[in-house]
Amino acid sequence: MLQEQLQQAKRMENLGQLAGGVAHDFNNILAVILNYAAFVSEELNAPPESDWPERLQSARSDMGQIRQAAEHAASLTRLLLTFARREVTRPQVLNVNNGITALEEILRRTLGEHVELSTSLSGDLWPVLADPGQLQQVLMNLAVNARDAMPGGGMLTIDTENITVDADSIAGGSKARPGRNVRLRVSDTGTGMTEDTIEHLFEPFFTTKETGAGTGLGLATVYGIVAQAEGSIRVYSQPGVGTTFSIVLPVTAEAAVPVAKLVPYQRTPQGETVLVVEDEAAMREVTRRIFARNGYHVVTAANGPEALDLARAYPGEIHLLVTDVVMPRMLGKEVAEKMQAIKPGIEVLFISGYARPVLASQGRLDPNVALVDKPFSESELIGRAGQVLNGHFIGFETIENTGTS
Repeated sequence: MLQEQLQQAKRMENLGQLAGGVAHDFNNILAVILNYAAFVSEELNAPPESDWPERLQSARSDMGQIRQAAEHAASLTRLLLTFARREVTRPQVLNVNNGITALEEILRRTLGEHVELSTSLSGDLWPVLADPGQLQQVLMNLAVNARDAMPGGGMLTIDTENITVDADSIAGGSKARPGRNVRLRVSDTGTGMTEDTIEHLFEPFFTTKETGAGTGLGLATVYGIVAQAEGSIRVYSQPGVGTTFSIVLPVTAEAAVPVAKLVPYQRTPQGETVLVVEDEAAMREVTRRIFARNGYHVVTAANGPEALDLARAYPGEIHLLVTDVVMPRMLGKEVAEKMQAIKPGIEVLFISGYARPVLASQGRLDPNVALVDKPFSESELIGRAGQVLNGHFIGFETIENTGTS
């Protein structure tokens, strides 16, 4: 009972640290957005004078700062979802070596000339089931931490190996799944860490860096990604000797499925109708506006029942349903199922900032589900809608990208 109380107290301490860190970071971001928005408003509301071109340029610059702050907020939200293992993943059967090789040049540039990168990749590596983008995020986070631990230069080594976890390994402290696994190790010759630092290493917002030098979520995110892939991670380090992160991922028996290529398309508007279902009024309006300014005919609904009533009464064809996933009264998945009975052949595009509990099974998104994560840009939303509709309705033509101009 005492052990359970201690663990509960530790969880509450971590939760408080997480909430405090999030509030701090978001308050900073909101302060930037609110004040730059005020600057823009002042510039645009001032009476037109001879200095209008200068004030217009100032307003454009301020809008850039607002956009940058908003993107920072979106990035922080994604880190939090990954840390909490709530981000929807698209795992694939992959060879870890391929992910390392694809990222190698970027890693060298990130590390800088004072850090040497060495790789030792085992041949015939067993396949694992993981999200390739998240695997690269793990490598980048570990590489950046290693670089910061070697201010005077050093060596970063990445190696892979097939291993078998047996009873002796588990008795020795291994948290990996018994049986065949793939081990990925990232080692540096940096300053190393004390046992006390290692104990808190994966906690949210824990950092040994100077204020402003990091979010304190990098290694927490790494831990969340590895755990979501049903793997384990251990740290070996000594002050003045260096650090090794050892990640063990279970081998998958699933067969590799080729990932469909996203084909570039050119759209010729011919009155395609989009039904936008979103309970948040401001979000509904901005989504409607994005589709309308790109040539679509748009109708909107504030919830599922309203959308179904609208569809029953709508005299023409509705080509695309764009629905939020989590809404009161009716979830987006149910809206889509009922809508397809009313308007057979309608395509569906989900939008959400937190879709896992509804669309995903064990954190994995069905390959047939089309999803755009919030916050999205106009180009992301229109591009994904075009991919969903491409080839299904008149007015959508596929044009192969030849790479020429």
